[in-house]
Amino acid sequence: MAIFNPTREEVRRFFCDTWKKKSDKHVLDSMETLAGDWMEQHPEYHTLLLDPESALEQDYSPERGETNPFLHLSMHLSISEQISINQPPGIKEVAEKLSQKLGSEHEAQHRIMECLGQVMWEAQREGKPLNPENYLEALKKLI
Repeated sequence: MAIFNPTREEVRRFFCDTWKKKSDKHVLDSMETLAGDWMEQHPEYHTLLLDPESALEQDYSPERGETNPFLHLSMHLSISEQISINQPPGIKEVAEKLSQKLGSEHEAQHRIMECLGQVMWEAQREGKPLNPENYLEALKKLI
C-alpha cells in the first residue's frame, strides 16, 4: 500500500485484510493493531470487512445519508496519529480533555472527526492546503 496516497482499493484491502488477520488471531504490525482496535469498536462494519469483494464494489453517498466505513476508519487512524505526535501542536491536550469531558476516547474522536472533515471540506472548496490553525481553533471549541 502506498504510504501517503493509497488508492481506494488499497485502503479497503488494508482494512479487510487486517480484519481477517485480527479475526484469525495472526500477528499484526503497529498500524494493523491500531486499525484493528478501531474496527473492533465498530461492530456495524464487521460483516462488510469480512467480504472484501463487496467492500471493493460498494459506493457510499453522503446525499443518501450513508457513511463510508473506510473513510471513517481512516479518519480514526489519522486522528490517532495526529494525537500521538501532537500535530497540530495542542491536539493531544484537546483530545485528552475532550475524552475526559465525554468519558469516551471514541466519542472524542468522533467529535474531532467532525472538525477535521469540516476543515478538509473548506480546504478542498477553496483549493488550498488544510489550515492547521483553523483545525486547532475548531477543536478548542469542543472543550
